[in-house]
Amino acid sequence: MSEGPVLQVEQLRHGYAFGPERLVVLRGICLEVARGERVGIVGASGQGKSTLLHLLGGLERPEGGTVRVLGQDLYALSEAARSQLRNASIGFVYQLHRLLPEFTALENVLLPLLIRRMRRSLAEPWAIELLERVGLGKRLHHKPGMLSGGERQRVALARALVTRPALLLADEPTGNLDSAAAERVHALMLELNEELGTAMVVVTHEPALAARMARVLHLRDGTLQEEILGA
Repeated sequence: MSEGPVLQVEQLRHGYAFGPERLVVLRGICLEVARGERVGIVGASGQGKSTLLHLLGGLERPEGGTVRVLGQDLYALSEAARSQLRNASIGFVYQLHRLLPEFTALENVLLPLLIRRMRRSLAEPWAIELLERVGLGKRLHHKPGMLSGGERQRVALARALVTRPALLLADEPTGNLDSAAAERVHALMLELNEELGTAMVVVTHEPALAARMARVLHLRDGTLQEEILGA
């Protein structure tokens, strides 16, 4: 396995048209994330943090610049190849869990592996183990509507990590949780980051979560600026 960075971003630019006006949200973003590294991104609402994560994950095409994941240029790939790379190497956690309501917790977590055409008999033991690790071993067959907000977010975290991705992108992953539930999810993210070696890029407004990152970057006026932790 290559020892190079998981994520390399060079001169990433993006904006949106509003009638005759144009809003530029990203102005030449450069970023490099090493294997297993934890990077937090903070900034005021409307600065483009969620847009940046979408671009890093190949969910939206930038106007300029490059995004490389494990050395592969996301936007030089075909749509099919980009989707395959996303499924194999990138996990996503959102503020809203985005679980499929008709599926159980176990089925939601299994889905990324089944999309890979992995046999259920091989995929299920790891999915169950991961749900047990996040404290939901007795809730495997509960659908999202039967789970608390914190439990749903832990299912979403397990789903994001079930493929053992090289990179986890998290957008306000505990923004809708109370402090106790948020703390548990924070701890789980760090534990699994250390165990699986998954690099993390986390957008957050929460000082407690930002403080657990190795680096914190502030998105301001379309650029990323290093924050001094503890300052």
